[in-house]
Amino acid sequence: MVMFKVARVDTTPFDGQKPGTSGLRKKVKVFMQPNYLENFVQSTFNALSAEKVRGATLVVSGDGRFYSKEAIQIIIKMSAANGVRRVWVGQNGLLSTPAVSAVIRERVGRDGSKASGSFILTASHNPGGPHEDFGIKYNMENGGPAPEGITDKIFENTKTIKEYFIAQDLPDVDISAVGITSFSGPEGKFDVDVFDSASDYVKLMKSIFDFTSIQKLISSPKFTFCYDALHGVAGAYAKRIFVEELGAQESSLLNCVPKEDFGGGHPDPNLTYAKELVARMGLGKSSSQGEPPEFGAAADGDADRNMILGKRFFVTPSDSVAIIAANAVQAIPYFSGGLKGVARSMPTSAALDVVAKHLNLKFFEVPTGWKFFGNLMDAGLCSVCGEESFGTGSDHIREKDGIWAVLAWLSILAHRNKNNLSGGEKLETVEDIVRQHWATYGRHYYTRYDYENVDAGAAKELMACLVNLQSDLAEVNKIVKGICSDVSNVADADEFEYKDPVDGSISKHQGIRYLFADGSRLVFRLSGTGSEGATIRLYIEQYEKDPSKTGRDSQAALAPLVEVALKLSKMEQFTGRSAPTVIT
Repeated sequence: MVMFKVARVDTTPFDGQKPGTSGLRKKVKVFMQPNYLENFVQSTFNALSAEKVRGATLVVSGDGRFYSKEAIQIIIKMSAANGVRRVWVGQNGLLSTPAVSAVIRERVGRDGSKASGSFILTASHNPGGPHEDFGIKYNMENGGPAPEGITDKIFENTKTIKEYFIAQDLPDVDISAVGITSFSGPEGKFDVDVFDSASDYVKLMKSIFDFTSIQKLISSPKFTFCYDALHGVAGAYAKRIFVEELGAQESSLLNCVPKEDFGGGHPDPNLTYAKELVARMGLGKSSSQGEPPEFGAAADGDADRNMILGKRFFVTPSDSVAIIAANAVQAIPYFSGGLKGVARSMPTSAALDVVAKHLNLKFFEVPTGWKFFGNLMDAGLCSVCGEESFGTGSDHIREKDGIWAVLAWLSILAHRNKNNLSGGEKLETVEDIVRQHWATYGRHYYTRYDYENVDAGAAKELMACLVNLQSDLAEVNKIVKGICSDVSNVADADEFEYKDPVDGSISKHQGIRYLFADGSRLVFRLSGTGSEGATIRLYIEQYEKDPSKTGRDSQAALAPLVEVALKLSKMEQFTGRSAPTVIT
């Protein structure tokens, strides 16, 4: 057994190591600076209680992006030096973010051990490669992201750190082969357990969904299917679940080989970046190859986000979570006893609110960030939740879960079509399900404009201007009517603030809202998921409950509010941008 010693290394702080809503994200070249990653990891260890570090079991894996393999070896050596008892690593360093949460909550080691936390190496939907993004975040023993109390401590530690501890003489571990490698150090034995990335997660999915029912749907000649992993970590699960377990054709999988640079693409599952899937589903500018499949879906880099498509039809994430909630009890065995409650992030459309009211469910509106959902779930208050940024999930774990969302939709389709799979009956399609939902609950016309890598100073000025405007609603309405007389009056305006009903914590400055008398909304937020500059997100929503008007073109329906939003905020004046980077 290899022996190792603990080395104490002097270091100095780096500016700007403040974790955002999902950890620390910077360019790879920033993380590759000597001591940069080490400072953040040691600051995290120092922020945790002793029992969560010494003698503990930690999961260390991620989406496989560039620099992940080197980072895993560094974290293994630092874990050993800080008294961690064992580190679990997904084979080849690959674990989706939802799978990490599942492993923390579900996996039991060969010696009976359970994980108490994890370092997840991902920048989620951001591009990867030598000149692109890297990220790291810490998840707690419940499988969810570290709460603000911990991330604030981490940040404070990064500003004063003087030393870190590392087992420099510990040899690199072969993370390509399943098995346990044992070492001996000053505090005793230290193990690195490399395990199959998919087994625990597949087992959990099979306990939630009726795989036999989904298999019948997928095997029907009437039904066609397509899944695009965008060369992210979802590819490590797609073949196991969709092909081996559910019987889909391997040709239905697109870009399912994980790559360090995501094949040079942008692993963000939206209509802009998932070009190949969008074309195949008949939604691109050029016609697809032959008849589009009935159902299509995509994942982001770490497989926690999803996009759902029907044949020539896009399902907004806001509609998606509402439709899953409305059908969950009937279509998904895990929810057969009923839903405890539902929740959405503040910028997400109010489609879920209407379902909650209709079904008499507890409802919560929370700031952006999955940890807020996690608190509700831990308290038994929430079963299904989602965000407009293509994140959907449930209380089976404490992260959003892209493959779970796809299986939820396949379950709904299987349930709705259980009598239509044979004979001459027409299948009920994704579009049919969405339009029936609108007929029942009304339609929330919705879009999001992203202005990426905007000058940070200009972005703050724009937000400050919008806050100042809120002090005089009469003046706001004068400006609004001057821009477009067809829109409703602004009835209220504020900066969203959230008091957590579980722990009493208060989150301020979570987005600037303009609320119109007819239920329309304009929301402006600065996003914390970019790696440089600032990202301004603008959300535009209009509710229509007249069934005769729910079939309008979304862009046409929202055009007046879009004009109001851009002119009211002086978007082009502040940012210099005549158009957003991405529209979803």
